[in-house]
Amino acid sequence: MKQGIHPDYKPTTIRCACGEVIETSSTKSDIRVEICSKCHPFFTGRQKLVDTGGRVDRFKKRYNLDK
Repeated sequence: MKQGIHPDYKPTTIRCACGEVIETSSTKSDIRVEICSKCHPFFTGRQKLVDTGGRVDRFKKRYNLDK
């Protein structure tokens, strides 16, 4: 590899909003994320975000089809 053209690669800490702390290496010093693999619905199997109204429900409501 050529000298002087690559960024500095240093230890860093990734902090999630749920409190999870991950130690890794990166070109950035500290990283904060909103969601990680420990709290993401795909990995946990539970849904945190609630959809207020689906497409079909909104369509029925708009055209008065919900009898």
